[in-house]
Amino acid sequence: MLSFIIKSWNELTKQELYQLLQLRSEVFVVEQECAYQDLDGQDEEAMHLLVTEPNKALLGYARIYSSSIEKEAVQAIGRVCVRESERGESIARRMMEVALEYIERHHKQAITVSAQAYLENFYQQLGFNSVSEPYLEDGIPHIRMIRDKQ
Repeated sequence: MLSFIIKSWNELTKQELYQLLQLRSEVFVVEQECAYQDLDGQDEEAMHLLVTEPNKALLGYARIYSSSIEKEAVQAIGRVCVRESERGESIARRMMEVALEYIERHHKQAITVSAQAYLENFYQQLGFNSVSEPYLEDGIPHIRMIRDKQ
């Protein structure tokens, strides 16, 4: 049975921190062949959504953090990733639903994602609207999307 747990930086165990950094590296650096600076200073202020299952490595991850767009405070969801062997099981959708519910309950702000362009339809199904032209981020096409506060 999957567990969706949201923790602050200080609540993360060393093992959880290691696993989330390992998963982010597996997906964004190795799998997507994208050398980039993952440790960007956002993690200490972010909330960390961990998807776990008993006796398995971390299955999915996302982080929730404060940001701004044109001087308006928003919440951002980023570093969304699911272990390759677990894809196709709707983990990303369920993880995003948990993240959206958390933000709606605690922040009541618009939500932004810098989505990889091929996932635009996925985020639209979750209520996000595209607000930019496609742009390159670390050599990968992305699009800025916003979900109005609920």
